[in-house]
Amino acid sequence: QVQLVESGGGLVQAGGSLRLSCAASGRTFSHYAMGWFRQAPGKEREFVASVSWGGGSTYYADSVKGRFTISRDNAKNTVYLQMNSLKPEETAVYYCAARSGGGYYITVASYDYWGQGTQVTVSS
Repeated sequence: QVQLVESGGGLVQAGGSLRLSCAASGRTFSHYAMGWFRQAPGKEREFVASVSWGGGSTYYADSVKGRFTISRDNAKNTVYLQMNSLKPEETAVYYCAARSGGGYYITVASYDYWGQGTQVTVSS
């Protein structure tokens, strides 16, 4: 089992920045690929970014490329999502997720473990 706890959400004005963190406990963190997803009210959960277990490979949704950066610190069992130039339509609950194995993964079904989510609200 892997337990995931997100933090860092909040209220920010359009164009602003936030940094989300996801702390993992349980199994060996470095054996897991990690991802960030988001879900707005009334919408399906959507992929945002993913990072491989060593951090060497990353993948982003087209909508966030160039503005968001996913990274991880295996010594701290933590994955981060730096979000810049935020837009009001990116208001959502942001979730981190984990799955064992190498590479990166972009579908909800690919992940075995999920955090409880952190709310990000972007005001216009």
